[in-house]
Amino acid sequence: MKFLLVFDFDHTIIDENSDTWIVKCAPERKLPNGLRNSYQPGHWTEYMGRVFVYLGDNGVKEDEMKRTMTTIPFTAGMIDLLGFIGENKELFDCIIVSDSNTVFIDWILKAADFHKVFDEVFTNPAAFSSTGYLTVQHFHAHHCTKCPKNLCKRKVLKEFLDKQLERGVSYTQIIYIGDGGNDLCPVTFLKKNDIAMPRQGYTLEKRISQLAQSLSPVQCSVLVWSSAIDIMSYLKSLIKE
Repeated sequence: MKFLLVFDFDHTIIDENSDTWIVKCAPERKLPNGLRNSYQPGHWTEYMGRVFVYLGDNGVKEDEMKRTMTTIPFTAGMIDLLGFIGENKELFDCIIVSDSNTVFIDWILKAADFHKVFDEVFTNPAAFSSTGYLTVQHFHAHHCTKCPKNLCKRKVLKEFLDKQLERGVSYTQIIYIGDGGNDLCPVTFLKKNDIAMPRQGYTLEKRISQLAQSLSPVQCSVLVWSSAIDIMSYLKSLIKE
């Protein structure tokens, strides 16, 4: 018996958006209007690339960015939940699928000593250039019309499950924990025995409700959470079964 936990990162593991939090490093903790208004829907990664250039141009260094990022608060109950998963790793495989980037997630998880809880992190690759600028690339290319062009979480999940099957690993249940609009595509991929756990009051919960109202509900079960303690209670009930 083995369960797969799939986590989003921003507004799920942490209680903020890591990409907008980094703006605290900018002069006067804000971006110029021209830069802020340059975002085009579906092209967030390109926008963040421009933000990182602006920060670099203004002399913001890696250590300052790291100090700022590691002050992001975890979502209520998340520290307890990740501790619980860490104590029960023989039952839970755990991955992150996020539209953030490798540098931010790595900093935040390592600072809180949670990096060992997660078996793999799927997110946009980032690195510091020789001139000290943070650069970010697209995670992959895909043909899904529902997702931003740099990341289709359904494709990531499907490829991970296929790879695990080749290794002889299959899961009793997939538990998908997220909040955003880009979490809907992988949730529609889940089967009857799986469970989607959308965060209360966020886009994913609303989108799942809209599908149910339009008589094309998701196949999986749905359990809404407001604190990660709700998720932990569900996992504890699973283990007892």
